[in-house]
Amino acid sequence: MAEKTGNSKKPTWVIDKERARRAAAAETVWLFGLHAVRDALANPERVKLRLVVTQNALARLGDLHGMEPEVTDSRVFDKAVPLSAESVHQGAALEVKPLKWGSLSEVALREAPGERRPLLVALDRVTDPHNIGAILRSAEVFGARAVIAPHRHSAPETGALAKTASGALERQPYLRVPNLAEALSQLKGMGFILVGLDGTGTESLPKLMDDLKGRAVCLVMGAEGPGMRELTLKTCDHVARIPFAADFGSLNVSNAAAIGLYAASGA
Repeated sequence: MAEKTGNSKKPTWVIDKERARRAAAAETVWLFGLHAVRDALANPERVKLRLVVTQNALARLGDLHGMEPEVTDSRVFDKAVPLSAESVHQGAALEVKPLKWGSLSEVALREAPGERRPLLVALDRVTDPHNIGAILRSAEVFGARAVIAPHRHSAPETGALAKTASGALERQPYLRVPNLAEALSQLKGMGFILVGLDGTGTESLPKLMDDLKGRAVCLVMGAEGPGMRELTLKTCDHVARIPFAADFGSLNVSNAAAIGLYAASGA
């Protein structure tokens, strides 16, 4: 089935793609919490639409960077903004457009301030926004150029993710790509060595990072439980493990990412 446009017809798949693009362009996100809202207000790249605050939060936010606030009573704040009951909003919520970081090559080849080596993180099937928020914080601390994840099977930009990232979302590129395996192959073409972090790895991460000193590295990680998909694992140039003191052990993916970034950054 096709839709008529003037005298021509567009295939259904083209129409669906255009509708998805329009929907994505219209999408907005509600950020919440004083830290996340304050950093978003200070970010000139962030398109800001609506700021809702209590009087107490307004006094604590400081510079609003020209944003006109809607001040509401704390007793009715939860009715003024579409946040879940579990959201720890601290009386501040900001409606924004998702950030646009550019293309994969633009992000991957952009030098990060203070970096010791070009460093990226790629996430496969990591869907918990709290984990991704924590990984963004670590990526910023250790000078990674970006955190990359697939459009499907990853957490989108949300208020919960932004709050966990504690401001890092405004500065640390979080790029979601249509196909992770293709993106990883492109990164190889840009000179990145793909290092998968997995319990089945036969190489020790610290030793491998010494062997790859000065080389551009992309750390590839999967979710707890399912781990990386088989194709993702096969795409990696190396599969390494984080050494444990005992014969057994496991780490939350965000903790593993922090350790991996520390080892890879040479900090």
